[in-house]
Amino acid sequence: MSTQPATRQAARVLPPNPAQAAIVVGAMTLLMYLVELVDAVLPADLDQYGVVPREASGLLGVLWSPLLHHGWDHLLANTIPLLVFAFLSMAGGLAQWVAVTATIWVVSGLGVWLTSPSQSVTVGASGLCFGWLLFLLVRGVFNRSALQLLVAVGLLLYWGTTLLGVLPGNPGVSWQGHLFGALGGVLAAWLVALGNRSTARRVPAEPRAELPGPTGAL
Repeated sequence: MSTQPATRQAARVLPPNPAQAAIVVGAMTLLMYLVELVDAVLPADLDQYGVVPREASGLLGVLWSPLLHHGWDHLLANTIPLLVFAFLSMAGGLAQWVAVTATIWVVSGLGVWLTSPSQSVTVGASGLCFGWLLFLLVRGVFNRSALQLLVAVGLLLYWGTTLLGVLPGNPGVSWQGHLFGALGGVLAAWLVALGNRSTARRVPAEPRAELPGPTGAL
């Protein structure tokens, strides 16, 4: 059985369709900016629809929280990590990226809902960013890919101190969202690795060319 094509695909570090990836990530970022613009222009106070811990209505914030931010500075701080991590996380294709992002989105949001202080409201895409970063850092281990591990080292060198955000101690910063986003990224990487190995086992063997037999009569 030949598993090389599936293995090569799992070890990719760049999206198979970079233009599509750039459009999707750009559209997602633009949506966040449009939401923040609406929040700034209208007296709607959209941030109230973030995650409110242990309240039934606050569960809706699991869906909306990553799209909301506490002002332009908050959004700008998340923009570059979001663009880089989301783009690189699409190496497995758009469908896989959607599944990975959904996993991080839900795990981060539910973690905040379960563990954050009562009456707090958590918004922001940093949970997603932490999730994508951890996904990128550990996928090379699960996939046994030297190239992905090399990319992980580069990300660690540049953004390694960001990981300290999973620890409590910075007032006004949801370390819970960071921590559970990171855990969601690890979970997503593990699930993707399992799926890749299952796919590799199902790849049919490549037919072998047979040498022509002797022709003519003795």
